[in-house]
Amino acid sequence: MIVPGRDAVTLAWGAISAHRLRSALTMLGIVIGIASVILLTSIGEGTRRFILSEFSQFGTNILGVEPGNVRTTGMPASILGTIHDLTLADAESLLRVQGVETVVPVAIGIARVEHGDRGRSVYVYGVTSDAPAVWKFGVRQGRFLPPGDPREGAPVAVLGTKLRHEIFGEEQALGAYVRIGGERYQVVGILEPKGQFLTFDLDDTAYIPVSRALALFNRRGLMEIDILITPDAAAAPIAERIRQTLMARHRNEEDFTVVTQDEMMSVLGNVMDIVNVAVGGIGGISLLVGAIGILTMMWISVNERRAEIGLVKALGATPRQILVLFLAEAAALALAGGVLGVLAGLGVARGLRLFVPGLPLATPVRYVVAALVVSSAVGLASGVLPARRAATLDPVEALRAE
Repeated sequence: MIVPGRDAVTLAWGAISAHRLRSALTMLGIVIGIASVILLTSIGEGTRRFILSEFSQFGTNILGVEPGNVRTTGMPASILGTIHDLTLADAESLLRVQGVETVVPVAIGIARVEHGDRGRSVYVYGVTSDAPAVWKFGVRQGRFLPPGDPREGAPVAVLGTKLRHEIFGEEQALGAYVRIGGERYQVVGILEPKGQFLTFDLDDTAYIPVSRALALFNRRGLMEIDILITPDAAAAPIAERIRQTLMARHRNEEDFTVVTQDEMMSVLGNVMDIVNVAVGGIGGISLLVGAIGILTMMWISVNERRAEIGLVKALGATPRQILVLFLAEAAALALAGGVLGVLAGLGVARGLRLFVPGLPLATPVRYVVAALVVSSAVGLASGVLPARRAATLDPVEALRAE
């Protein structure tokens, strides 16, 4: 008797179909493992792409300077206190660094913005006139903050589109006055919609001169300095020149942190690596359970089909053909479980997107292919011992036992 590859698959699938409930329970571990891997990797990859796109909307040639050395303290020194604050003079000194095009000193706080009987507590950004160039903002109406000495800001404000709608409604906002933290400001511009950055609604904000923000929030130093560098320039050498410039101003103490976008993406990559290891562990445990289930089922199947094996071998089937037959059955079980797991993972991901519309999800094709390959490999590995046992059965003894 000859059992070609196509016949082996047909016979294997027939054996699986003959015991549907037992086969379904055997595949359950594979289904759960593959589904969990597909779902969690979809969330992880979606999150990675989402964060990358969030940072990319501000351009790829931005550096940031934060107070405190987070590499030594483990957290920004704006929380622990710094030896030297980042000042407007520090920001101006960076304009002389080779490769730096412009800088934006930033002071941020939450204040109530009011007009008439309407008001909202929102983030208020203290910046300079260069903020739109650095952050890729557009002004829909009016203009942004006027240029000039950052130490002497005029009482003017620019509003995000959502904030403008909430406190003005259908009224004309340009030229009108608002109260920010109890102080009177004239609205000189309305920004174009920008959307959200991570959890911050950039359209529900107000922008005022940085000197006024420092006074409003009673801060001595800046929260950060954002720096626009020459396009296509290497960020690392410019970051080093910025570091040397600020150290010279801070008595050779590195009580600040220069952050490049590459470093931010590297941190994100490290986090995603940890997530992938955790996902692999969860999937591995489920696949191990599935492999044990397939091994157990195939072992029982060999015992139940001793007469069939003996008859087939008596008719001329070789041990190799018997081995292939049972390996094909184990692989088919695992592959079917893998396919169902992929479908289940994608289905749950789509369901989550319906309930949580903002949840970032992305399932690369390579993950799906890898899941199916791994599930097939698990099936083959777990079917080796039962298949070898079936292949080595003596046909006379098998038929006599029957």
